[in-house]
Amino acid sequence: MLNYLLAVSLIFTAVLATVAAVTRDPVRQAVVLAVLGGSLAMLFTLLQAPDVALSQLAVGTAVTPLLLLLTARAVKRRRQR
Repeated sequence: MLNYLLAVSLIFTAVLATVAAVTRDPVRQAVVLAVLGGSLAMLFTLLQAPDVALSQLAVGTAVTPLLLLLTARAVKRRRQR
């Protein structure tokens, strides 16, 4: 059962990483990156690395997409001026 979950998690993570790489819109990319961070945290949990999973959950799911959204917002505001 664990091998099945691991295989599904790896495939899901690979698909999300591909989608994140080909997405052009920064807002959509931030959402995909947040989901990708959650997927990686789940993968690390399955691989019995809970400390890495917690770090990934904090940084990959929350901080990185937030910084990307704030940067996209700042760039959009500067273009409007």
